[in-house]
Amino acid sequence: MNAHLHRRSFLTLLGASASAWPLAARAQQQATPVVGYISTLRSSEVDAGRVAAFRKGLSQTGYLEGRNVLIEYRWAQDETARLPALAADLISRRVAVIAAGDLPSALAAKAATATIPIVFETAADPVQAGLVASLNRPGGNVTGVTNMGVELGAKRLGILHELSPGAVRIAVLVNPNNPLIAEAWVKDTQAAAAAVRWQLEILTARTIGEIDEAFASIAQKRIDALLVSPDNLFTSRHVQFATQAVRHAVPVIYSDRGYVQVGGLMSYGTNILDAYHQAGIYTGRILKGDKPADLPVMQPTKFEFVINLQTARTLGLTIPPTLLALADEVIE
Repeated sequence: MNAHLHRRSFLTLLGASASAWPLAARAQQQATPVVGYISTLRSSEVDAGRVAAFRKGLSQTGYLEGRNVLIEYRWAQDETARLPALAADLISRRVAVIAAGDLPSALAAKAATATIPIVFETAADPVQAGLVASLNRPGGNVTGVTNMGVELGAKRLGILHELSPGAVRIAVLVNPNNPLIAEAWVKDTQAAAAAVRWQLEILTARTIGEIDEAFASIAQKRIDALLVSPDNLFTSRHVQFATQAVRHAVPVIYSDRGYVQVGGLMSYGTNILDAYHQAGIYTGRILKGDKPADLPVMQPTKFEFVINLQTARTLGLTIPPTLLALADEVIE
């Protein structure tokens, strides 16, 4: 009898333990935080460098994707109208933090939640864009990194003027689907163009195909040089831009070095990968308990000017010694 009772107690204990195992496994699974990553772009292949930089930042705070943090990626396929639904989907999955890879994604996430922390990376002024109350004290549930790409339009136009002082007609390329950046970029460059008495032409591209169409119109409009705005659609198409600029024999200045490394002529701006790396660090800090309101918006401290001499030769351009002396890097 005692033996029977002992055996029954053992089986009951075993049954209780067995039923507890799935519960324990589920609890462990639920304890793994999930980060939602949202972007206007098409896929992680297109955005591979920046996603890798973001993951590196996360890992520096002790979070390794697939080990102790999960990342749910949502790509808008270059269609900003899809962003609100993608943000809502991430919220329904109860992500711990939303990482927004660009301004439209950040605005969609902010419109969708006032409680889930949001970490953005943007070229725009986040105060003017309505993301944060101030750079030092963001307030609310949003913080992040600005690369100040929009505010450098006048500086880039000055570099073009030094390269081609005889130019008359300058174009700027913007994405109307990203109106806050497009409008700020046009306003900044219009004032700078007026100062040197250049005529400014506004070119637009909402899709990859429209980028090619914009370049095709350059000869027709007799454009002497081009500035490309710091838009995520554009910065994901480095090779396309470098190829089209050579094909249409137009000097172009860009917002980041990625273009120049694959054959673009010149770039002036911050290191974009550094910005995504910092966004990863901020995301990790929030997972550890920091509040977005207490994390000041990070601003760049270093700007880099990169020139591709081989492309200059292909275009038949001579880079003035003054510009060569200013360059942080010259690609032969």
